[in-house]
Amino acid sequence: MTKFCIHAAAAGTLFIATLAFAQSDAAGPIATQAGTLHFLRDESGMAAVIDKEVFDRFDAKRVVHFDETSGTSDTVTRMLVQTGSGPILYDFRRHPPLVQRAGQRMTVKRVFWQGEEVVMQSNLGWYRLQRGKLTKLQSSTNVYH
Repeated sequence: MTKFCIHAAAAGTLFIATLAFAQSDAAGPIATQAGTLHFLRDESGMAAVIDKEVFDRFDAKRVVHFDETSGTSDTVTRMLVQTGSGPILYDFRRHPPLVQRAGQRMTVKRVFWQGEEVVMQSNLGWYRLQRGKLTKLQSSTNVYH
C-alpha cells in the first residue's frame, strides 16, 4: 500500500508539473504563430526580432520569458518577457505581434494563462495583465459553498 501511495504521489506531482508554465532563457530561434523569433543584444539592450524585422526593444541583461503554446502546432502564441522596466506581453496571434507593457517594475516568478488575461505572481504580489491594463489582485476572505 505504501508503494502505491508513493507512486500515486509521484504521478500527481508529474501531472501538475506538466501544467505549469516554465520559465525559459532561450534567445532563439523560437517558433511563434507570427514567425521565427530571436532576441538579439544591441546598443540599447535587447531587440525582439521576427523574420529579420525588429518589432520591439527593451532593457535587459539577459532574456527571461514565459511562453504559452498552441496545442496543435506547438508554436508560441503568447509570451511574457521579463525586462528591466517590468514585464512585457507579446501576442503572436497577430502580425506584427501585439506588444503590451505592464508599466510596473517587478520580478515575475510564475505565470498562468487564462483566456485573454495573464495572471502572474511577482515579488510584489499577484497581478493580472489584460488588454494592456495591469491590475493588482486582492485576496478574498469570502467562503463560497
